Amino acid sequence: MKPEELQHLIDALVDDDISEADFLRLEAELHVNEEARQLYYDRQKLHTGLQVLAESAPPKEISAGIRPRRAWKMDWLTVSVIGALILLVGVLAWKVALDTKDFRTRGAEPAASGFGVISAESGAIWKSRIASGNGDLVPTGMLLLESGAARLELFSGVVLLIEGEAEFEVVSSMELSVTRGKFRVQVPELARGFRLRMASGGLIDQGAEYAVAATTAFADIHVFDGEIEWHPSSAAIRNLPAGESMRWDFREGSEVAGASLDPKSFSGVGSFEQELMKRNADRLRAWMDYSESLRKDERLLVYYSMDQSGRSEQNDRRLIDASALGNDGTIVRANRSMDRWGQPFGGLDFSSMGSRVRLNVPGEHRSLTLMCWVKIDSLDRWYNSLFLTDGHELHEPHWQIMDDGRLFFSVKAHDAVKKDRDKHIAYSPPIWTPAQSGQWMQIATVYDGDAATTTHYVNGEAISIDQIPENMQIEKVRIGPASIGNWSEPMRDDAAFAVRNLNGTMDEFALFSAALSAGEIREMFEKGHP
Repeated sequence: MKPEELQHLIDALVDDDISEADFLRLEAELHVNEEARQLYYDRQKLHTGLQVLAESAPPKEISAGIRPRRAWKMDWLTVSVIGALILLVGVLAWKVALDTKDFRTRGAEPAASGFGVISAESGAIWKSRIASGNGDLVPTGMLLLESGAARLELFSGVVLLIEGEAEFEVVSSMELSVTRGKFRVQVPELARGFRLRMASGGLIDQGAEYAVAATTAFADIHVFDGEIEWHPSSAAIRNLPAGESMRWDFREGSEVAGASLDPKSFSGVGSFEQELMKRNADRLRAWMDYSESLRKDERLLVYYSMDQSGRSEQNDRRLIDASALGNDGTIVRANRSMDRWGQPFGGLDFSSMGSRVRLNVPGEHRSLTLMCWVKIDSLDRWYNSLFLTDGHELHEPHWQIMDDGRLFFSVKAHDAVKKDRDKHIAYSPPIWTPAQSGQWMQIATVYDGDAATTTHYVNGEAISIDQIPENMQIEKVRIGPASIGNWSEPMRDDAAFAVRNLNGTMDEFALFSAALSAGEIREMFEKGHP
């Protein structure tokens, strides 16, 4: 960023006249540029000093249309106040420059939109749904589940098991509008009064479990437990206790007399949990087969599955490298936790202070591909570590996530005095918001030395391609001693360290000495997602 542009952005911030886009640009510059922080401090000090001087000046005398020029002097108290204020503002400005996140969040608390979450899926295919994966917030508006099954957990405590083809809308955490499909509804006592609305009436729940199979012509209703009330638009209210069934004809606006409904006809959506467990087991077996072939890839430098079955799980602090090179790692502080498949002890939780995996990767490499599965709980620090070398020496890479959700990858190209001139940083667009907390995602970054590009991927899709400037290109990358999930310089004498451990869990980590193709990244995601 040019000095003139930087000064303009700082002045706009000081004057409280900066746009959100310009603020994010300024924040990124303050993070990486020490000179920018110094300029911010100087401008803030000057601004505050001038403001104090203006407010301390005595009023000017105006008499008979004459405006005399008068000199005025500051007494010792005014000088002391100005000095103290300038010093105080300088300290505060420096702190804010180092943690500009306070400015961004001061006006508005982080927010999300939805009445519940999609907690599990079994072969679910949604129409016009951007997000994909367990843990997504339930979008507002009409939804169409084309096939498969899904479990929705509403914030009221209501659990919906849905089998496609199903068309519906979650109107609120206490109301569901159904057009067609199979639905099994579990309503706890705290959510009594939950309403399921259909074409010509609605069910009001009194704390029950029931199923509805709806078409545009009729609806079959069966109560498994508790009691519900059917409120038709053109007839009297009907109570349905546990064990009763009913078919309602929307065209006639009446119950179909003599309709015999078998509760087993609702078994499809009712056996969702068993189907989910079977599907996940099948997916896991297929991934393990693919993973076995992946481990034989000659380009692999490191492959940690994190699943150390049969190795005393929680107590063993050695992390086995499944690649041919055998670069075993050492687990420091990180705790074993559930992986993306729901298996206990299959992942590593790095949220405890100081957590990391220590490893050493020898050699020099023209290109690199880094891949991992992560579940991020929050981005509550400037830099959230994925894979970083000790000290960030010449020709060494750093891979992390910024506090605003952007992926960060760089290779140090020069031993420059000024930090913003020693490397080129490839940022992605933000990949994470608080709404995605607790969701598993695959992250990959491809550093291609021949093409001079850095490409970031999320869930198998390229989200940014960054061209490396000619003066920042290098011949070979080296790694050496490094950490997964954290960063530090462990050999120094100073005990203080920056807090950069990943606040979340990692299930898998792979490092290749080559630039994998977009097709290979996509295949790893397709084979590897639950």
